[in-house]
Amino acid sequence: MSNEPGLRALIITQDEPFFLPRALERLYAQTKGRHQIVGCILLSASPFGKKESFIQKALKTRAVFGNAFFLRYALRFVWNKLTNPNAMEKVLQSHGTPIIRLDQSINAAESLDLIRKHNPDILLSIAGNEIFKRPLIDLAPKGCLNLHTALLPKYRGLMPSFWVLKNREPETGVSIFLVDEGIDSGPIVVQKPVQIGDMTQEQLIRHTKDLGMDGMAEALDIMAQPAPDLIENNADDATYFTFPTAQDVAEFRRAGAKFF
Repeated sequence: MSNEPGLRALIITQDEPFFLPRALERLYAQTKGRHQIVGCILLSASPFGKKESFIQKALKTRAVFGNAFFLRYALRFVWNKLTNPNAMEKVLQSHGTPIIRLDQSINAAESLDLIRKHNPDILLSIAGNEIFKRPLIDLAPKGCLNLHTALLPKYRGLMPSFWVLKNREPETGVSIFLVDEGIDSGPIVVQKPVQIGDMTQEQLIRHTKDLGMDGMAEALDIMAQPAPDLIENNADDATYFTFPTAQDVAEFRRAGAKFF
């Protein structure tokens, strides 16, 4: 029998250099001595919720968000590559977490076998970019937690930080929920509200990612209990948003919202 504390958690996330390294460090700090992170699947970064080539991602970013947005993040990407390459890998390695790179879909039988070798009690999806199918959802005894940076059931779908600013919402938040086969539809474990104030999208993303790590640590504590108390994710109250278009971005700016 293991003498290690809490749940054995395996992270599923993207190799994204802008917000996730800092957030991941926060998760380690919040779970230290309480739970174990036994591995991390590091997926190729894709802000569009699906796998695309680097060139496709770059062209789509420029077409939708415009030149200023594209140049800012392109320069930040290059700067990160020069000054802090492999930032996500470094965080994971510094904590002794095995890194898992997949050659196939995360739902493929070979990928599931790799995950099983780490014997996780629970999976943690943080900015995952694939739809999880039932064999993956059921792989770990305690299920799969996902971070969504909005107050579910509102703002299901992609890029909630964009849509809450475009729609001039006074409040948003983070939701940690158990993944099912729907889109952001599983029962909620933890929610934390955020007053938006005059935050830019970049500030809101950073803040909700950090707060989400606090919520993920709390959710692990709750899921470690024999009968966790869950919050209904009521489909009757749900709203759903897809990836924005160039027209949505123009309306975002007309609403007075800022990216950075």
